[in-house]
Amino acid sequence: MNGRFVWFVAGSAAGVYASVKARRAAYRMSMPGLIDQAAALGEGVRAFNAEVRHGMAERTAEIEQELTRPTTTVHPLSIPEDHRP
Repeated sequence: MNGRFVWFVAGSAAGVYASVKARRAAYRMSMPGLIDQAAALGEGVRAFNAEVRHGMAERTAEIEQELTRPTTTVHPLSIPEDHRP
């Protein structure tokens, strides 16, 4: 009797799992589901775009800092070859 109960519970759990999955799949293929997926995709693209723009602004600021920093030493490769010691 204990084995039958275990199989009954396992079968019931599998049935509930399958019905939930089927309901979700049916919603995804319906018109409101497709609209929701398109909206989520658009939101993801906007978030990615904002992240890229933020990274570009940070990198631009870093480059501007590097270019405006005063140099105190002369790098040996910046001296023409005919003037090197």
